[in-house]
Amino acid sequence: MDKSEWQNRGAGHRQRLRDRFLDQGIDAFTDAEIIELLLTFGTPRSDCKQAARTALRECGSLAGVLDAPAGKLRGIRGIGPKNVFALRFIQGVARRYLRCRLTGKHYISSSADVADYLIHLLRGMKREAFAVLYLDASHAIIDSEVLTEGTITVNTVYPREVVLAALARNAAALVISHNHPSGRLDPSPQDEHLTRTLHLVCSFMHITLLDHLIVGDGDRVFSFADHGLMSRIRDDCHALLESIR
Repeated sequence: MDKSEWQNRGAGHRQRLRDRFLDQGIDAFTDAEIIELLLTFGTPRSDCKQAARTALRECGSLAGVLDAPAGKLRGIRGIGPKNVFALRFIQGVARRYLRCRLTGKHYISSSADVADYLIHLLRGMKREAFAVLYLDASHAIIDSEVLTEGTITVNTVYPREVVLAALARNAAALVISHNHPSGRLDPSPQDEHLTRTLHLVCSFMHITLLDHLIVGDGDRVFSFADHGLMSRIRDDCHALLESIR
C-alpha cells in the first residue's frame, strides 16, 4: 500500500468514527475510540489508533488520559504537542460546560451535578486544591472557583480569603471542597478543624456553610453533611456562640 492509499484508508476510518458519533452518540464508542478521535483533532492525517490504545493502557482510563500531565502524554509514541493540546482543550471545554450548567441552579436539587463538576475539577490533581461554591439566600449557585492550591499533602486555606470572596459575590451560603491526591476519602483532623473554623467565621458574617466535600479517586465524594459531621459542627459552634454572648 503506497502513502496515498494509506492516507485515504485512514481518512475513511476517521470519517466512519465521526459518522458513528453523529448517528449513535458517545455510548457507541469504546474509551480507546474516544481517545483516538480526540487525538485526530490535533493531527487529522495521522493514524492515532495505536497511540490511543497505549495512552489508555498507561493512564488506566479515559479520565486518566484527560487528567494526565502533558509530559507523560508527550512520552507516548504517536502523541505530540498538537495531540496534547486537543486533549487538554476538550477537558477544559468539559469543565467550563459543567460549571456553566450549575450556575443559577439550586444546590440541594442539583447535588449530583455539583459532585460531577467537582470530580471533574479536582480529580487527578497532584496537589491539594480548595474550591468554593458561592450560593445566594435561596441556595442557588452564583459562582465557583478554585481558591487555593497547596503542596502534595498540605493546603493552606485562610478563612479571611474565603469570607472576602463570598462577600464580593454577595453570597449567603457556601459549599467548600478539596481533593485528596492520595485517593482516600475519610476527612483528616485538619479537615474537620478547617470546617469548624470556617463555619464559625462565616457565622459572624451571616454566611451559612452548608457542606464540605472531599474528592477522592475515581468518582468518589465524601460529604460532611451526608455523614452527620456538619450538623455536629453546627451544634458545637452554636453552643460556643451562646456561651460568649
